[in-house]
Amino acid sequence: MWVILGAGVFGLAISIERFFFLSSRSGFKVDLFVQDVLKTVQNNDVSAAQHMVDKAGKMALAQVFRPALIEASSGAERIRNSVDEATLRVIPQLEKRTPFLGTIGNIATLIGLMGTIYGLIIAFAAVGKPGIDPAEKSTLLAQGIAAAMNTTYLGLLIAIPSIALYTFFRGKTQKLIDQIDEFSLRLVNVLVERSYKTQKYHISAAQLKDGIALHVTHNNIKVFTDNKMIKEITI
Repeated sequence: MWVILGAGVFGLAISIERFFFLSSRSGFKVDLFVQDVLKTVQNNDVSAAQHMVDKAGKMALAQVFRPALIEASSGAERIRNSVDEATLRVIPQLEKRTPFLGTIGNIATLIGLMGTIYGLIIAFAAVGKPGIDPAEKSTLLAQGIAAAMNTTYLGLLIAIPSIALYTFFRGKTQKLIDQIDEFSLRLVNVLVERSYKTQKYHISAAQLKDGIALHVTHNNIKVFTDNKMIKEITI
């Protein structure tokens, strides 16, 4: 029973830590926050959007938005990579320690079952042992059954809330992950569209010769004239 109680205390500590951690990462009025950030970016005011994200503090979505806004003028590939890196960093933090609650629920149930078997062993050993007064046998039998029932009860008392809390925190975590996947994609699309619309490159007329050639890769354009590169553009 002490082992089961220790597992229960450990599970309670994890539950309290996860509750405050996930609450601080959930944010408040997430949909409105995302709409404001996207609208600000579409109005070509990235610095204001960065300020809004900074004010959101530890919010998980803000931690993903922040690198994307920093790389807003670095081209589509850099924007996508920054979001991917931030997502890979944030999601493990959201999922951290929650699986322990499911493990504690299973262990508490099994230890309670082991205590039940132990109590029944004591009870049947007392009944089958010769040379013991019948009154004493009744006492030993009652003690064995009490031990069996108490460990079963305590095991279930710890296991049921642990599994329920695991389900609750798992659902809350999945909701945050879904928000990150959905809203980060929307931000990336807006930033990429903005980068294509706003980036302008100029080549002076003095640099142009009779012939001009373009070398285009995935996100890079090189401008050549007379076999000499005069401009390199990253998009």
